[in-house]
Amino acid sequence: MKRFERLRRIRRMDPHQDATEIYRLSVAYEFPWDFTRSLELALYRTYAVPSIGRLLAKTAELTDRTQKRYDDTSLLLDAVVEHGFGSDQGKTAIRRINQMHRAYDIGDDDMRYVLCTFVVIPKRWIDAYGWRRMSRHEIVASAVHYRTLGRHMGIKDIPETYEEFEAYLDAYEADHFAWDEDARRVSDATLGLTASWYPRPLAPLLRAATLSLLDDSLLRAFRYTPPSAATRAWVRRAVRLRGRAVRLMPPRHTPHFARQNREIKGYPYGYRLADLGTRPVPGVRGCPVRHMPDAEAG
Repeated sequence: MKRFERLRRIRRMDPHQDATEIYRLSVAYEFPWDFTRSLELALYRTYAVPSIGRLLAKTAELTDRTQKRYDDTSLLLDAVVEHGFGSDQGKTAIRRINQMHRAYDIGDDDMRYVLCTFVVIPKRWIDAYGWRRMSRHEIVASAVHYRTLGRHMGIKDIPETYEEFEAYLDAYEADHFAWDEDARRVSDATLGLTASWYPRPLAPLLRAATLSLLDDSLLRAFRYTPPSAATRAWVRRAVRLRGRAVRLMPPRHTPHFARQNREIKGYPYGYRLADLGTRPVPGVRGCPVRHMPDAEAG
C-alpha cells in the first residue's frame, strides 16, 4: 500500500453515509497518535469553562481518580468508533455515557460545547502537526459522526456542519473561558497525570512542553505563566517534525485503537464496557439527578 492510497479510498466513499467508517480509518490508521493527543486537548479545554471545571472538581473524578477517568472516557468513546453505533459494544458504551451524564445537572449548552471540541480540536491539531492535513471528506465525516453521537446522547440543537461546530466553539470559549479555582485543580491534576506516564525527572520538562502547546486563552483562564517564546517555538517545531517523519514512513497496515494506547493503565487484566465509568449517588458530592428525556442507546 502506498502512502496516500487510504486517502484515495476515503475520497471514494460518501462522507455522510460512510461517516463512521471514514472516521475509523482516520482515527485508527491515518492519525492514531494525533487523534489521541488532540482529543486529550479537546477534553482539557472544557475545564476552562467554569461550570464544567467546577462540576468535574466537585465529583473528584478528575482530581482523585484521574487515571481511571482518563481510561474510561477514552475506552467508552473509542468503542463507538471501533465497533459502530449499531453494534452491541457501541450501544453499551453510549448507554454508560448517558447514565453518567444523567446523574449530573449539566446544561445543554455545555454538552453541545464539549461535542464541538471533539470535532474542531482534532482537525486543528492535525492541520498543524499531522503528516498531512485532513481531507474535506474526513472533516465532513467527523462532523456527521459526532452529530450522530450527540443525537444518541439527547443533545439538542447540534450544529449541522464543521463550520457551524467551529463557530459555536469559538463563540462559546470567547464568552465562557474564565478563571476558576476548582477548574485549576482539575487542570493541575490532568497535567500531573500526563507527567506520571514518564520517568519522574522529566516532569518539569513535560509540563513546560504541554503548556507550550496551549493557546493564550487557555493559559489565561488557568492563570499559568506562559512558557518562553523560545520554548514554545522549540516544542511546536518538534511536534511538526514528528509529523514530517511519519509522512516518510510506510502506511499503517493494522488499526490502532485507544484500548491499545500505552497511556491506558487502569485495566491490565481487561475490562467490560458495562463496568466502565462512574455510578454517582444522587445528592452526594453535589450530584443532583439531571431530569432529561431518555436518549437513544443505539
